[in-house]
Amino acid sequence: MKIAVVIWISFIILAISSLCAAQDPLPVIKSNWQPTTQKAPKVEPSQTGPARQMMPEDTLGPRKARELSTVHPDNPSDLAPDGRRAVIEKNEAEASTPQMEDVKGFTYTATVRNDSTKTVNVIYWEYKFIEKSDPKNVVRRQFLCAVKMKKGSELELKAFSTLGPIETVNVKTEAEKDKQFDEAVRVNRIEYSDDDVVQRGDWKFADVKGAVDRVTSKPWDKDICRPLFP
Repeated sequence: MKIAVVIWISFIILAISSLCAAQDPLPVIKSNWQPTTQKAPKVEPSQTGPARQMMPEDTLGPRKARELSTVHPDNPSDLAPDGRRAVIEKNEAEASTPQMEDVKGFTYTATVRNDSTKTVNVIYWEYKFIEKSDPKNVVRRQFLCAVKMKKGSELELKAFSTLGPIETVNVKTEAEKDKQFDEAVRVNRIEYSDDDVVQRGDWKFADVKGAVDRVTSKPWDKDICRPLFP
């Protein structure tokens, strides 16, 4: 009888351990993705000639008077030879300055909560898509985020990628998204401030190490998340 009880307790412990191991390192509260266009920053042309000579009309008083006027008079200095030449040179410089193009892609978001007692510094997470019309078509979009999440805090992870749920996608409405894919968002790995690491058992860091080295070789700007495979 005692042996049976011991075996039963051991079974319960193993079941609980398996359940804990199957859970994500960080719970995902909500998630979303949508087509996005990143506007390219405008490249300002460099000054090609000498600055035009300042005139009395360029001082603060006359400028304010023109701004407040209901007839919107022209700036007299713009009609002077220096002013006309400056306008022509500016137009020529703008026409000859190459401008960057907008980038079409997708924005992926996931809100996570830190239920541990430690501060989280690094998060690896992914958006997994299974095409309903062809379940064998599985796509994973993986991201790396540099964060500072304290105990109990929530954070929205957001990343832009040129890659969508599948290689070609034309999504116009939320309803169409629901019809095309089954989705799953999960955290694959987290790194704590004390260098401790928690990782899913079915995810291998070696599979993404090359992408991690490439992504982390560039200085981090305002973005906290980057796609491992853009």
